[in-house]
Amino acid sequence: MIYPELPGADHLVSVLLLAFAFDILIGEPPEVIHPVVWIGKLIGMLKRSAPSSHRRVYGTFMALVCILFASLLGYSVLVITNIDTIPETFRLLLAAYFLKSTFAVRSLLAPAQQISNDLIQNRLKEVRERLPIYVSRDPSKLKKEQMSSAVIESVAENFVDGVLSPIFYYSLLGPFGLVGAYAYKAVNTLDSMVGYKDEIHLELGYFSARSDDVLNWIPGRISVLFIAAASVIMGIIAGKNGKKVSCAGALKCAIKDGANTPSPNSGYPMAAVSGALGIRLEKPNTYVLGVKYPQPKPTDIKRASNLIRTAAFLSIAVFSAVIYMIN
Repeated sequence: MIYPELPGADHLVSVLLLAFAFDILIGEPPEVIHPVVWIGKLIGMLKRSAPSSHRRVYGTFMALVCILFASLLGYSVLVITNIDTIPETFRLLLAAYFLKSTFAVRSLLAPAQQISNDLIQNRLKEVRERLPIYVSRDPSKLKKEQMSSAVIESVAENFVDGVLSPIFYYSLLGPFGLVGAYAYKAVNTLDSMVGYKDEIHLELGYFSARSDDVLNWIPGRISVLFIAAASVIMGIIAGKNGKKVSCAGALKCAIKDGANTPSPNSGYPMAAVSGALGIRLEKPNTYVLGVKYPQPKPTDIKRASNLIRTAAFLSIAVFSAVIYMIN
């Protein structure tokens, strides 16, 4: 086993800030050099080899193999970035590239804006074709307000597993933060590929789904604080003439409705967004968040995106401070 010299707080924060800059300015790397795509391909290969019996045992084995593979990716970068003969700038860029690959702000918000534009222009056919990529519901009979709700729900929910959780584990594990971020991303990718409750995946994805629930438990709840804080900032920027954004509404709705969704975690950021923007979010026949509010309009998608973007900036700032405090 190779034991690298552990990076300090200055290096860890520099990597985080640079990774965030990569994400905002460049976006997602090509699939062929995307580490999370590599993890997904491994999951797909193991999934295709799943036996017809003992699927829960195999699913646990599959998950552990993928988590180990992802952790070794993170550890390998840690080793490489401590080789003194490699230029420091390259080492910093390499670490930032790998960290950026575990989270995505730009690719989370850009599609939502496109759907918002299509809804405003009444291009409902295009929206119905695109919507299943982001939400697991039949869009064929959804009204414009329900489609707006679906997009906003997706943006709010993905703030946790697509942004906050990877950064949380990167910051929490200090020098081994990249290992933590990749271990989390493996679990989250496993959940997205096999963590369903249908007959095919129920046993195979049991361990992955439960692990994802556990790892997102804390980030799901602290996301409420970031969304509430972001609502304060948005309220100040909008001023008296802008649409109201309520910090108190975010907190109250999260407390009241956060546990109303089938997922133990996703309801909290969604309810916080519902309360902050004063809009009702609903998955037909499943849950309602912010029942007292009116249904969202397509223009509310942009408001939700701005709220989550602000929350993402806040999370980077806060966890940069956390890294300095614990290292």
